[in-house]
Amino acid sequence: MSRATVTALLPGLTLAFLAGSGCAPGAEHRLEGRTMGTTYHVTVVSREHPPRKDLQEAVDRRLDEVNRQLSTWLEDSEVSRFNRFGAVGEEFPISGDFLRVMRAAAEIHALSDGAWDGTVNPLVVLWGFGPGGPALSPPSEERIARALGGVGFDKIEINPAGALVKRHAAVTVDLSSIAKGYGVDAVVEVLRGAGEAAFLVEIGGEVFAAGRRRDGRPWRVGINRPDPEAGPEEVYKVVPLGGQALATSGDYRSYVLEEGRRRSHVIDPRTGQPVTNGVVSATVLAPTCMMADGLATAVMVMGPQKGLALIERLDEVEALIVVERRGGFFEEHASSGFRTEGAPGR
Repeated sequence: MSRATVTALLPGLTLAFLAGSGCAPGAEHRLEGRTMGTTYHVTVVSREHPPRKDLQEAVDRRLDEVNRQLSTWLEDSEVSRFNRFGAVGEEFPISGDFLRVMRAAAEIHALSDGAWDGTVNPLVVLWGFGPGGPALSPPSEERIARALGGVGFDKIEINPAGALVKRHAAVTVDLSSIAKGYGVDAVVEVLRGAGEAAFLVEIGGEVFAAGRRRDGRPWRVGINRPDPEAGPEEVYKVVPLGGQALATSGDYRSYVLEEGRRRSHVIDPRTGQPVTNGVVSATVLAPTCMMADGLATAVMVMGPQKGLALIERLDEVEALIVVERRGGFFEEHASSGFRTEGAPGR
């Protein structure tokens, strides 16, 4: 049995699995490409050889559709047009995809008591983690207060007709912290619609696994060691995955050094300040990748105690939160149902 490793070149995940023997049922087929400024990889265990010829085209077409609606980098995307829309109190009609993501965003915002907020981007930019690059010095309290005036998911209404209504002219949305997760879910729908039942979907490190590998064993996903010096293939924990999504958020790849200390790129939208709770990695398992994606970011902001309390209240949701203590010591906080395995190859 040969060993094959696929690495997601993004903070958080190393996808690790063992290829089955030639006598196992079905065959593994790979689909891959670029989307949302990153890469995607799909492994399908299909009884067809090869699988449907148009499957790659269907996946690419669906991801392009999602990107054209949710990207903040495309000027004509729905999100970009909504952000430029300055009419307070007037309806802004949106597509079904945008509506599904906004409704999930509102749910995550409410569940986390505002720790996750899709309108936080002005604060992220202010602290030097936007397109303009690192800030030379921390912003003043006055600038933070001004930015906070336009932040708050409660400044956007989703009306009964499924349209968005701004309650504040300056409010904008950036759904990048859940858009990749939604992209994964969209690909899952394509694969299931094509009759596929066993596959692994990954976009920029966010994952959904269905069924089992070619050798009949569960898919295994490795969580990257939450250390700036760790390589992308250095595995910290391995999680067996089937019928679930997994997403990891971390601050060990994107940060600013300030007087020898790391300033996190994760901003608390309630205070306007970078989080200082010591959380370096939060991995969440959930029924959908969009929910796992958003909750991982929320837990980073909430910290281990409040974050785990939230996770334990939710059905079919588990989490592993890693806190870095002085001396580089990692302290783990796992929900009651979170399970890991040994290292890849065992």
